[in-house]
Amino acid sequence: MTKPCIICVAITGSVPRKEDNPAVPITVSEQVESVQECFEAGASIAHCHVRNDDQTPTSDPERFARLMEGIQTHCPGMIVQLSTGGRSGAGAARGGMLPLRPDMASLAVGSNNFPTRVYENPPDLVDWLASEMHKYDVKPEIEAFDLSHIFQAVKMSGDGRLAKPLYVQFVMGVKNAMPADRPSFDFYVETLKRIAPDAEWCGAGIGRHQIEVNEWSIAAGGHTRTGLEDNVRLDRDRLAPSNAALVRRAVELCEKYDRPVATWTEARAILGLRPG
Repeated sequence: MTKPCIICVAITGSVPRKEDNPAVPITVSEQVESVQECFEAGASIAHCHVRNDDQTPTSDPERFARLMEGIQTHCPGMIVQLSTGGRSGAGAARGGMLPLRPDMASLAVGSNNFPTRVYENPPDLVDWLASEMHKYDVKPEIEAFDLSHIFQAVKMSGDGRLAKPLYVQFVMGVKNAMPADRPSFDFYVETLKRIAPDAEWCGAGIGRHQIEVNEWSIAAGGHTRTGLEDNVRLDRDRLAPSNAALVRRAVELCEKYDRPVATWTEARAILGLRPG
């Protein structure tokens, strides 16, 4: 298989803390350093959250601006993807960074359960976030936590609320949401191919499921996501020493399945993004 595989690295997230793994980058300078290591290791997308000084999540546009500037300076061409996730803010605050015009931003198009809460994505907020992304030429990465999210994303692309082609990420292994189950994974892939044949897709596994979803995705011809946001361990006995270590593990899987790792120029072309 010769199709290049795009590796996305989710470096920080809203949940992992230094207490969970000292390698989790919290400050902007730590995040920029981590992204640069991942870029050199083979990642072409940096999925970014920002934190307050006390490690709590935030959607502060000023922090996002400093992070974007650092990544663009030290990793020229790398795709910057900012999170509009609900753990970092509520309502319109979730899209407050979109005027910065990142290359991409995450977009959940429906609600679902998380381990201890409901991840609320009401239709009016989803429509507003999608319209802001269209306004500022930001490509959405659809984060699908449920089968209905895939169908909703395709519906939104059909009526013009989302630009084509779609980029859909299957998030598997979140407790109370989509399980990391191989037959379910195969069904999601085939369903997306059937209802949106021009869409690109990515697989993300949470916790111990990260490595298996990485392998399923790479073997099936898709793209994949790794990083300390989703998983702080190399295995049950060892913490991951860095985000770059998890990227290198994904690169090894690409080599196993004869998938070239996408360069940033290839990734931008595959996703239809503006030149870096």
